[in-house]
Amino acid sequence: MNVSQIILIGNYPPDKQESMRKYAANLLQGLESQQIRVKLWNPPTFFAKGWKSTTAGIGKWLGYLDKWIVFPVILRLRLLHAEYRKETVFFHICDHSNAPYLASLPLLRTGITCHDVLAIRGALGYADAYCPASKTGVILQKWILKNLLTAKRIACVSQFTMNQLLALSTTGKNQPGKKWRVVYNSFNASFTPMPQSECMPYLKRCGIPSDKPYVLHVGSALPRKNRKMVADMIDAVGNQWDGLICFAGQPIDEALARHIASLGLRDRVISVVKPDHQTLVALYNACEAFIFPSLSEGFGWPLIEAQACGAPVVASDIEPMPEVSNGTALHSDPLDKEAFAAAFLQVLQPSIRSRLIQEGFENCKRFDNDVLIKEFIDLYRE
Repeated sequence: MNVSQIILIGNYPPDKQESMRKYAANLLQGLESQQIRVKLWNPPTFFAKGWKSTTAGIGKWLGYLDKWIVFPVILRLRLLHAEYRKETVFFHICDHSNAPYLASLPLLRTGITCHDVLAIRGALGYADAYCPASKTGVILQKWILKNLLTAKRIACVSQFTMNQLLALSTTGKNQPGKKWRVVYNSFNASFTPMPQSECMPYLKRCGIPSDKPYVLHVGSALPRKNRKMVADMIDAVGNQWDGLICFAGQPIDEALARHIASLGLRDRVISVVKPDHQTLVALYNACEAFIFPSLSEGFGWPLIEAQACGAPVVASDIEPMPEVSNGTALHSDPLDKEAFAAAFLQVLQPSIRSRLIQEGFENCKRFDNDVLIKEFIDLYRE
C-alpha cells in the first residue's frame, strides 16, 4: 500500500516532555526527507492556558480536559475532511501515553510508538518497574493499556519493551491484521566527538577542574535511575582512583546528598543542573567513563549518546541496556557496588578503554535516523 501522507500526533506542549518533542521532530524531518507529506498535530491549550504547571495540582486536571476531552473532539472534526479519509493517509501517535487517541482515529490507518510500559507495569503492581502509581494514576495507566492493546501498528523502541508489552497482552502481535515491530530509537540530537580544547570552557563553567578526571551520570532523580550506585561505586573503588563524580540533569535530592556525605564524598561531587546541549556533549566527551546503573528503562538514550561522544560505558546488566549496547559496554549488577567498581577499574586499562570506545562508535550506527525512518515507513507499507 502506498503512503501519501502521515499525520503525527504529538504531545501536549505545556507538559514540556522534551524527549517526546524531539522524537516527533525527528520523525517529521525524516519523513520529509523521504518526500512523504507529513503534518504534526499537537493538542492545543485551552483550559490550562496560563498555568505554570500541567503536571501537578489544578493545572494537571485542566490539562486533562485539554488532552482527553477537547483534543479527541478536534480529531473527530478534522477527520470529517475528505483529505484525511483517504486510504493512503495514515496517523501515528508518537507517545504510547496518548494511546486513548486511538479511539478517535481510524484504527486500520493508525499506529503508535511504545517507548516503554514502565508506568503501566508500575500501576499494575510490578515492583521491578520502579514506577509506583497513585490511585488516579492506576486508573489512567489501565486506560492507556486498554487502548494501546487495540493498536494494529505498534513500533516498540526495543525488543525488551516489546516483550513486556506482549506479556501484558492476551492476544499479542499475532492477531490477524496486527503489525507490532521493534523500531529502535535514533539520536534525537547531534552527539559527536569534541576536541578536548573545545570541552574545557564548558567544563570550567560547570566547576570541573581541568586536572581532575570525572565519571558522569546523566538523568533525573527518579529512584529507577539509581544515582546512589554511582556514589557507592566510587566508594568501593577506594584509593584506586581519586577523580570526581558529575551528576548532570536534575539537582541532587536531599536523600542522595545525605548518602554522599555519609560516604565522605561531598567534596568529590559536582551537580550540573539541566545542562544545555553543547555542555552535555562536552561532559560526555571529557568524562573518564559514563556510568548508567539504571534499574528500569524502555530504551536508554544516554547510553548511546555517551558512546557517540567517545565515552566508554559501564551500565546495568538489566535489559534493555545490554540489548542497546549490543556487547559494546561493560555491564554489571546495578545493586552490586563491588561489581560496578570492578567494571569501572577495567575501563581505566588503556586497551579495554580503547576497545570500548571504538566498538561504541560502531554500535551507534544502528541508531542512525535514516534507519529509524526506513523501518517506520515499512510499518505502514503492506
